[in-house]
Amino acid sequence: MNNMYSSLSVAINELKKEGYTEDLNLCGKGIENKKLKRMYAAKDFNVVQYFRFEGMTNPGDNAVLYAIETTDGDKGLLVDAYGMYSGNISKELIEKLKISE
Repeated sequence: MNNMYSSLSVAINELKKEGYTEDLNLCGKGIENKKLKRMYAAKDFNVVQYFRFEGMTNPGDNAVLYAIETTDGDKGLLVDAYGMYSGNISKELIEKLKISE
């Protein structure tokens, strides 16, 4: 995977070409694939890679894109605003999505 993308939309399009086609959403119990009606707890997926995007003028434009593979073979993308997951989700999920420098 390419580590540098010029924008979030470019990264999403390129990762989709690499098979990360599922749209994943963060929720209190884990991550959800609404299309497939599947829920994944922290133990059921791995973050393969992540990418940070920082807005040049607006801190609200900051986001992290996670490339995720689930234990049952699904590959998808999760877009999250910085710190958004610090709310009402499990410690395990917070640890799983923690960005290491």
